[in-house]
Amino acid sequence: MSYLKFDKSLMINLEQSLPKEMLRTNKSGAYHCTTIVGCNTRKQHGLLVIPIPEMDDKAHVLLSSLDETVIQHGAPFNLGLHQYGNNIFSPNGHKYIRQFDCESVPTLTYRVGGVILTKEKVFISHENRILIKYTLVDAHSETTLQFRPFLAFRNANDLVVENNAIRKEVRDVENGIATCLYEGYPELYMQFNKPVKWVGDGHWYNGVEYYKDRDRGLPYKEDLWVPGYFEMPIKKGESIIFSASTFPTDPALYQETYEAELSVRTNRTSFYNCLKNSAKQFYLKNPHGLYIMAGYPWYNVRARDELIALPGCTLSIDHRKDYEEMMSTFLGALNRFIDHGEKDRTIHEIDLPDIPLWTIWAIQQFRRHTDSDECRRVYGNDLRKLLSDIMEGRVPNLTLHDNGLLSSEGADKPVTWLSASVEGRPIIPRTGYIVEFNALWYNAVRFVASLYEHIDEENEYVASLEALAEKIKESFLATFLNDYGYLYDYVNGTYTDVEVRPNMVISIGLDYSPLDRRQRRKVLDLATRELLTPKGLRSLSPKSYAYNPTYVGGPLEREYAVHQGPARPWLFGFYADAYFRVFGISGVGFIERMLIGYEDEMTEGCIGSLSEMYDGNPPYTGRGAVSTAKNVGEILRTLRSVNEFNKLQTSES
Repeated sequence: MSYLKFDKSLMINLEQSLPKEMLRTNKSGAYHCTTIVGCNTRKQHGLLVIPIPEMDDKAHVLLSSLDETVIQHGAPFNLGLHQYGNNIFSPNGHKYIRQFDCESVPTLTYRVGGVILTKEKVFISHENRILIKYTLVDAHSETTLQFRPFLAFRNANDLVVENNAIRKEVRDVENGIATCLYEGYPELYMQFNKPVKWVGDGHWYNGVEYYKDRDRGLPYKEDLWVPGYFEMPIKKGESIIFSASTFPTDPALYQETYEAELSVRTNRTSFYNCLKNSAKQFYLKNPHGLYIMAGYPWYNVRARDELIALPGCTLSIDHRKDYEEMMSTFLGALNRFIDHGEKDRTIHEIDLPDIPLWTIWAIQQFRRHTDSDECRRVYGNDLRKLLSDIMEGRVPNLTLHDNGLLSSEGADKPVTWLSASVEGRPIIPRTGYIVEFNALWYNAVRFVASLYEHIDEENEYVASLEALAEKIKESFLATFLNDYGYLYDYVNGTYTDVEVRPNMVISIGLDYSPLDRRQRRKVLDLATRELLTPKGLRSLSPKSYAYNPTYVGGPLEREYAVHQGPARPWLFGFYADAYFRVFGISGVGFIERMLIGYEDEMTEGCIGSLSEMYDGNPPYTGRGAVSTAKNVGEILRTLRSVNEFNKLQTSES
């Protein structure tokens, strides 16, 4: 039985099926995203969505959808599904769906009378190209298929309305057509693996609606251009393959290409395999290097997100080579920024002050998968340079004080992951001494010292780092640890922010924490009582007057809510680390039980992945980006830790 399988009763119930989305990427920035019934519910949905570097670094929807029609005895049965005004859905193709299976590739099974038709979709790695394979499993009479392409040719965050600027011309190519609606866009090639009849019958389909955008208080209506339709007969047992791409392709190779792509897929047959498959969807390969996208469908590469996601999305799934290539790409970009002030064209927000600290943490995870000697050999020079850059003041907006602590100016512009802002001003003005910055700093100094502690010629270097670490620890406890046993979120002069936030959990989840075991336990207990949910840690305690657990409403309402209560799965990775450090192997059972909450999400939201955030209160509905790298990465990292503890327990018994 498939791990990701939905039957007819769910598929035909739009209230249940429309909230479930699916995502496939080409690992080079292009993607296909829609609902499991094929109805686009947000403007970023599309069958072929690609980056166009010549225009900008944004994604662009070329082919919005492809409507199929089954014709028997002259009667058409349209399998498409679109939403229009007054909650009207047309042409209601979902009523013919009998099953959706996503173990290997997304597969829909339709039944129209005596006709059983399957539809499988494969996005080709590192090509702006999607293949759709149709197989006529059963039919009792002659059957014809028609295909209507719905074209957008727009930025994924915009909408298009009927206009006279489009180019309505199409040109014939082998087994299909090519067209381009607007200047500056590449041609879209739509081809089949066998000869097909093209009927030019151009129409605007007006008033297509996307209810997810409507619910977010955003523009949600658009008009799509359908230039005509393809038509071809199909016999029982026959398969037809459709290709949509930005370049001409050879129809004779479609089946071979399809099978080759299937051979490298991770079948989603378990919780771990779902997350492993999802992790690889975030990979981004371009001429400048290998990266991790922050999430889909609207994020790009963001420095902090990439570093947090990197260990889980590579090392935890045994992709060390990818880790090293990504880290090499990242270190090159970071050094160019620190040494020359040059911002990277692909990695956004590399200028934030905590990026070097997260870089050291990400390299520290490499040691956990190798050993100190290997880590020192591969990254020793990089680590020493990063510490030197911080200590000598070369990192912008990161100041080392005589007490050993670091400060950043965040009153006027957000500098931490709590980055919500209105008109550029931070809603949460974390400034001065920031708790996770300084915990990461202490951890970084102790980590680098530990790499060299057994090398005689490095005694003086190690001694200087250990002395600095002791100074940081003493100042950290004096600055952040309060009489109630938890940590202030930030301290600016005489102001201490007393809100209970999850950043203190980062501080106790690091390999080297300024807090001792007893102090960690008190912080962990408070976090468990006030922040822990089945979907991650709340961004703010419910006891706060500012607590807002739901990320809903218009753009301004959501901006005020985003860091005031919704839970983030990636923070659970640090919570689990802290739990293991306090309770050791006896804590495995509890962490395993908590992981069930994330496994439940494999059939919700974006199936097989994790949303950006979840409501802080039951039923913990997923919100924001449908698939997020650091959430997937940190849950994978936690799964790896649990498995290692279980192996240790088995070997000792």
